[in-house]
Amino acid sequence: MQTEQPNAAADTEDFEFAALNEARNYRQALIAEFTPFLRGRVAEVGAGIGQLTAELARVPGITQLTAVEPEQRFAERLRREQPGRTVIHGTAADLPLDGGWNAIVSVNVLEHIREDVEELRRWRALLAPTRGHLCLFVPARPELYAPIDKDFGHFRRYTKPGLRRALTDAGFEIVRLDYFNAVGYFAWWASFVLLKQRGFKVASVRLFDRAIFPWVHAWERHVLRPPFGQSLLAVARG
Repeated sequence: MQTEQPNAAADTEDFEFAALNEARNYRQALIAEFTPFLRGRVAEVGAGIGQLTAELARVPGITQLTAVEPEQRFAERLRREQPGRTVIHGTAADLPLDGGWNAIVSVNVLEHIREDVEELRRWRALLAPTRGHLCLFVPARPELYAPIDKDFGHFRRYTKPGLRRALTDAGFEIVRLDYFNAVGYFAWWASFVLLKQRGFKVASVRLFDRAIFPWVHAWERHVLRPPFGQSLLAVARG
């Protein structure tokens, strides 16, 4: 019987970050979706090596940005590459409950946490004093769960009803909840479910980001939100 082999590349920093560094338009689109809710004191939970942190730092409404990252080597790299940035090596539990957080940004983090509703409650406790906003982005659709999801350490991919239930169970008031990147749904299924690829191809990510995604996102944002997608985007009030 053939068994699935572990992915040795999954333990390297380049496994995800090198290819996703090419997703420039994708990152900017995410920030544009969240910008109306980003002001004052903002925490980015699960900042990685700071690819999204650099984009958040350009949002005019943010007066203080704190990056939180549990992986020490990533936190150190973030500090090294973005000197002067406030970086906490830890989790949301290490953020002070002082009533001053206006927003939390979490991109592709919640799926790594086994007790996701408990984590969402922790985030709400941070935001509740200001009625601040959670800007959340997670992988969608259980049928897209592939070997590479396991490599990433994903416990799940979310459905829209499932994420809605998790947010409301945690005490959040949902402002918006939409699928994101319908074309990416088919690309992910073909590459990682059907062909069972175990890594991103830099050239493919660059091509999709430059030639395809801008058109897809413009349609989804200005014409019609899709009924399915590669990811889910949520904004919820604490």
